[in-house]
Amino acid sequence: MLKYIARRLLMLIPILLGVSLVLIGFVHLLPGDPCASMLGEHATVEKLATCRHSYGLDLPIWQQYVDYMGGLLHGDMGVSTSTRLPVLDQFVARFPATVELTFAAMLFAVGAGIPLGIAAAKRAGSAFDTAATILSLLGISIPIFFLGLLLAYLFGVWLHWLPTAGRIDLHLYPDVGGGFLLFNSLVIYHDPAMFIDVVKHLILPALALGTIPLAYIVRITRSSVLEVLNEDYVRTARAKGLQQRRIDNRHVLRNALVPIVTVIGLQTGLLMGGAVLTETIFSWGGVGSWLFQAVVNNDFRVIESGTLILATIFVLVNLVVDVSYAFLNPRIRYS
Repeated sequence: MLKYIARRLLMLIPILLGVSLVLIGFVHLLPGDPCASMLGEHATVEKLATCRHSYGLDLPIWQQYVDYMGGLLHGDMGVSTSTRLPVLDQFVARFPATVELTFAAMLFAVGAGIPLGIAAAKRAGSAFDTAATILSLLGISIPIFFLGLLLAYLFGVWLHWLPTAGRIDLHLYPDVGGGFLLFNSLVIYHDPAMFIDVVKHLILPALALGTIPLAYIVRITRSSVLEVLNEDYVRTARAKGLQQRRIDNRHVLRNALVPIVTVIGLQTGLLMGGAVLTETIFSWGGVGSWLFQAVVNNDFRVIESGTLILATIFVLVNLVVDVSYAFLNPRIRYS
């Protein structure tokens, strides 16, 4: 197992080198100039030349790539041209918001998707199964920007039940910074009222973001459980007179978990990249909206370094999923 993990970690090196090569070529194909975006109407030929020289943008692409990779080896991911702040500091400041939103969305998707998928599989061909299938198709088909606006209008504007913007009420807690607000509100500030306020702000964006993973999980769970229900060992367990709950837990769900965990891992890795539309609709200051603004402002270093970090996280999440297979199914061994 340890050798397998070590090999997978070593594979990160060529993967990230390939991603960095694609990124450096992609960002230079984008229209616009970072210095022109930064200087705005005050841009002159001399100021543009000075700016481009200070950020190394006047060098050949290969030289920029070599300098960038050399900085990465020393832990330097560059400086944002739009904010003049280190890229790594900005990422660290925004990433907790994305983590909280991702895990809340996946908690909703997994908590509702697996029971719905199991219930649909055990009632295959029934009206419930048909309704679950239709709802899963709708969940995949509905554009997330439409669903987000609909939820914001329904529960925020019309019913006034939930807030529709931000991570916390800044009028009540003006001195609270970023970070993991759910954790900080209970462990650092010891304020249950703050925790409840953070949860209220989290509900709507988590529901909007978790709808698509929910739909995938329902469909994969249904098909995987249906396949296991028809296996010989399940029929043998029933013939032995085992309780249905024990059959479901030990024989059905455990053997059906591998494809389900795969989908959960992939969706978690994707959501860790930041949900641009969801974060924009609900003014959620996470990585997604940060990268979107970087594209708008032609902020090359933010695009390159931010995407590279997210690619690393995605690969690591997939490694965790692959390793979990050996614990879920004893027949799977890594040599």
